[in-house]
Amino acid sequence: MAGRSYGQYCGVGTALELVGERWALLIVRDLLVGPRRYGDLKRGLERIPTNVLAARLKELQEGGVVRRVPLPTARSGIVYELTPFGRGLEDVILALGRWGFTAMGEPAEGDVVTSDSMTMAFRTSFVAEAAAGLPDTVYEAHVGDVVLALSVRGGALEVAPGPADRPDLVLTAGPGIRRVISGELSAPEALEHGTVHVLDGDPALLERFAATFHIDPGPAPVRRDDLAAS
Repeated sequence: MAGRSYGQYCGVGTALELVGERWALLIVRDLLVGPRRYGDLKRGLERIPTNVLAARLKELQEGGVVRRVPLPTARSGIVYELTPFGRGLEDVILALGRWGFTAMGEPAEGDVVTSDSMTMAFRTSFVAEAAAGLPDTVYEAHVGDVVLALSVRGGALEVAPGPADRPDLVLTAGPGIRRVISGELSAPEALEHGTVHVLDGDPALLERFAATFHIDPGPAPVRRDDLAAS
């Protein structure tokens, strides 16, 4: 860790020394969903070289962010989980997700969606204040090959691998669901354009979904090419 010191007596600099290496925060993102075996992490981050994954896990352990623990069942084996110190990154990851949402654009060829990445995406876009004023609702969301159960009760969200038990609304969508979450498309427009399809339940509940999962995109990034064209 000392070899990557920025030489700055600063909390930001210290944080970057701990989790600023490539892939480190995506490992933390997946571990925020729950403990994972090494193979689970590799499957969820399919482009990470095995030697880099091993190196990042070692560094995160040395920094007190991640620890290795025995599986909490009769099965033998080891899983990686966040320490209490590491779990303190949750608000940081959610804030980064909201900030990066504006710059996402359309997916590039080969971009993947995983159960863990979508779990954190829904946690990132969840608006607790809006949900608290709405009836409890269970959604089953199909995004690509990922199926998640989104249980919204008492203004709190619980996300679990699907299918959901007695969902109020079952919906399927591709990456275009981002346009609903951003408010770029209203619920009726999303249905009309085929961005979202309702497989079961009352389509009117999609408006409740859009109010519950929302990110104000805020100002778009200004890139050098944009400035040159202006």
